[in-house]
Amino acid sequence: MPFTEQRVISIRKWSDKTFSFTTTRPDDFQFENGQFVTVGLRHNGKLIARAYSIVSTNDVDYLEFLSIHVPDGPFTSLLVNVREGEGVLINSKPTGSLTLKYIQPGRNLYLLSTGTGLAPFVCLIRDPEVYQHYEKVILVHTVRTQGELAYRDEINALTNDRLLYVPTVTREPFETTERVTDLFRSGTLFSKLALPAADPAHDRVMLCGNPHMLLEMRAYLEANGWTMTNYKGVGNFTVEKAFVLHDGG
Repeated sequence: MPFTEQRVISIRKWSDKTFSFTTTRPDDFQFENGQFVTVGLRHNGKLIARAYSIVSTNDVDYLEFLSIHVPDGPFTSLLVNVREGEGVLINSKPTGSLTLKYIQPGRNLYLLSTGTGLAPFVCLIRDPEVYQHYEKVILVHTVRTQGELAYRDEINALTNDRLLYVPTVTREPFETTERVTDLFRSGTLFSKLALPAADPAHDRVMLCGNPHMLLEMRAYLEANGWTMTNYKGVGNFTVEKAFVLHDGG
């Protein structure tokens, strides 16, 4: 795979498990907002790489990523020690199923995430084009601790009558402690935001996060009349399966 070495520009620590970093952007590197790319490091002569959704939008001259640190993880245990000015490898071929072309236009767009699955959705809510396709965008982000609510202040600053943000924390006292899956399935999310219940005829859903959440939500949606985007056509919900690679560190 074609990689180029890029310089780390900045690092931001969110919690003892999560951090974000920015790098220089390869020449002629083009991507669609919501896509991911493979990031790599060399260790003992071998290339170790993982898929990372791009947090930054495609109109800026740097790349931004959000990562977890898995203790003893073969990749993130190396990445967490990379410092500003040092190099990482960026693949030249972005891809992914969390872009506007993978989901039908509609009324409300629900961006449902856990952990670092937030990354592509931070990119999307920064993109003005998203708001041309939907009346409202609802971002729900579930984490275990408040420190893991990456980009919380920035997201709050972006919220308005078109962008609604619901952070949830499951293992610490917080305003909302339910998981994203429970909020959606129970209908609590819609009553909380004074919105009509999500309807596959009108609304759209994007999913990114841990494998259990993806399986749980996909099963629920398909059992309730939703159709996932696949090789047969563009549906009313889409899932980023590649993101599960992060769990292995």
